[in-house]
Amino acid sequence: MLSLNRGMLKQRAERGRPKRKMVSREQQQSRASLHEKLQLLRSVTNSHAQQNKKSIIAEASKYIQGLKQKVELLNREISYARSLTRGNQTAPVVSVENLGKGFLIEVYSPKSSQGLLVSVLEVFEDLGLNVLQASVSCVDAFRLEAFGTEEIMETLDAEVVKQAVKEAIENCTESSEQDEA
Repeated sequence: MLSLNRGMLKQRAERGRPKRKMVSREQQQSRASLHEKLQLLRSVTNSHAQQNKKSIIAEASKYIQGLKQKVELLNREISYARSLTRGNQTAPVVSVENLGKGFLIEVYSPKSSQGLLVSVLEVFEDLGLNVLQASVSCVDAFRLEAFGTEEIMETLDAEVVKQAVKEAIENCTESSEQDEA
């Protein structure tokens, strides 16, 4: 009876304690390695996420998406700059990027004609774009970089803006050439 009581006491004592799992040394090393990599990922992405894996990975994913967007923007800027440096270019270059809250519009024309800036700004007005910030150069060539937002929050297409600006440049250039002739 005494041995039966000891067995029952032992079972009761074990019920209160969590059972320890046997973990191999390889599993311990693997977990430690994963933990180190997660901490490295957390520090590289400047994440303030909690210690759990899911939040660290989610923050890293957002960080990577932001980097991808920056790379795309830089690639567009490089191609735009290359198009500007071509010496024999005669056609105007217009790029329009929808930024969600507005449009970034970049215009380059190798010829600067009188009234070109006014024509482009009139197109913006006709389309319902408010120019919030702009940088313009009209010496020798025409360069414009503008950020505009829609007056009425309709879904204005970037391609519509681009075509309207190109038409304004062509119309202004044609009328300027006719005036010279």
